[in-house]
Amino acid sequence: MSAVFAVLCALLAPVAADPHAVNCSQVKDAFTDLGYSPARVPTEETAGEDLRVCAPQRTCCNAEMEENFIQRSSRDFEKLMDDTSEELRDAFMTGHKRFDEFFLELLENTERSLNEMFLRTYGKPYLQNAEVFQGLFAELKRYYTGGNVNLEEMLNDFWMRLLERMFQLLNSQYVITEDYLECIGKYMEQLKPFGDVPKKLKSQVTRAFIAARTFVQGLVVGREVANRVSKVNMSSACVSGFTKMLYCSYCQGLFTLKPCNNYCLNVMKGCLANQADLDPEWSKYIDAMLLLTERLEGPFNIESVMEPIDVKISEAIMNMQENSMQLSYQVFQGCGQLEPSGMSRSARGVSDTFSGRFSPYNPEELPTAAAASRLDRLVTDVKEKLKKFRKFWSLLPEAFCQEEHVAAAESTEDDCWNGHDKGRYVPEVLKDGLTNQVNNPEVGVDISRPDTLIRQQIMALKVMTNKLKNAYDGNDIYFQDSSKSRCSFDVCTAKEVTNRAQNCSFPVTADKS
Repeated sequence: MSAVFAVLCALLAPVAADPHAVNCSQVKDAFTDLGYSPARVPTEETAGEDLRVCAPQRTCCNAEMEENFIQRSSRDFEKLMDDTSEELRDAFMTGHKRFDEFFLELLENTERSLNEMFLRTYGKPYLQNAEVFQGLFAELKRYYTGGNVNLEEMLNDFWMRLLERMFQLLNSQYVITEDYLECIGKYMEQLKPFGDVPKKLKSQVTRAFIAARTFVQGLVVGREVANRVSKVNMSSACVSGFTKMLYCSYCQGLFTLKPCNNYCLNVMKGCLANQADLDPEWSKYIDAMLLLTERLEGPFNIESVMEPIDVKISEAIMNMQENSMQLSYQVFQGCGQLEPSGMSRSARGVSDTFSGRFSPYNPEELPTAAAASRLDRLVTDVKEKLKKFRKFWSLLPEAFCQEEHVAAAESTEDDCWNGHDKGRYVPEVLKDGLTNQVNNPEVGVDISRPDTLIRQQIMALKVMTNKLKNAYDGNDIYFQDSSKSRCSFDVCTAKEVTNRAQNCSFPVTADKS
């Protein structure tokens, strides 16, 4: 009788709750909070045998819920990458826009200033020969905007054309043929009609424009690399690892837990392995950009070269005028005596062609201190940003995992989701880069297949770093003329940049005297 009573008591006694059972009702509420239909959530836990990512175990998830989590994870990762890289991309986009606008405005203002002052000072003779100066600025702009212009040859041609026009104006009482003008050109170096101005200006303009153009091209390359690398597609292994980290905890009813920080780091180091490999070449590129800013602020400062260029050209013109008689005598000695035209200089209206020494500014036209320091302000601002982003790609996993909604703080290492349950994440955090992910416990990485797009960006950075180093030394590497190419330097793909680098000519060294 007692035995029967014992059996009845056992049958009627309440069953003890399984401490490991998952409360599917709470999971349903959490799943609904994410914006999904509660009807998709199982009412009772299952073995999870139909799951691919959230390891088969007692779970309140099914394959349909898991697929929702996978799609959501992909969107979350893309948004996280976009948000994290936004400041970087904006820095290069804004920097390029500001520098490009500044350099183009500087060219435009300098040309306008020269035109106004020469017109006021020289009048009709200047108007009749204005195309010589217009050609100078047109070629400077073409070089800056990507044209394959040899600056030294272009400046030599400018002074040669100016010499021809000046000689004709100063000797208008003679008949001067094209052959005679060509003969004069042969004595240009020996005669030095414009004094030392052409030599000095050639050195200053060449180095300043090489530095300016290369720096702006560098900003373009940085912008394009940042844009492309931030859009690299996730591998299937990364999607799985990221999904497991963010959402598989829901299936266990542990949706209030955030992923352990070290767990997050290993997932991100696996997902961003190729991006991390960009870091060494990116750092060299940033260092080369920073070096060139020193030139922009110092000896290759295009602002300090261009603003007084009207004064320097006028000095050269005055030098030739003051020595016109001696110059004409030397030319007659070398090229022969000219035949009179039958009309005097005064009859031709050019007797006072260059009367009065050129005065560059009226007091009210003097540039303000603010205007004079605009380039310095631009350089200071971009230097700060370049330094800030020098290690951007290798620090990307840490940046991701520092986001409050992504991972738990390092101080809560025992109260976080470790990929399986609540508790400390045991595996060691791996080093950065593709080769170091061979044994990544969270994301399977094929280290034998580097990402093609990332490798293209690495090559683009190498090409640009080489150009920046040459520009720092005052040298230029001429790419194919972008005005004749199907792309200009600001829209070329990395592959096209690489092809240009392979086809470019040897560096051309600027005169440093």
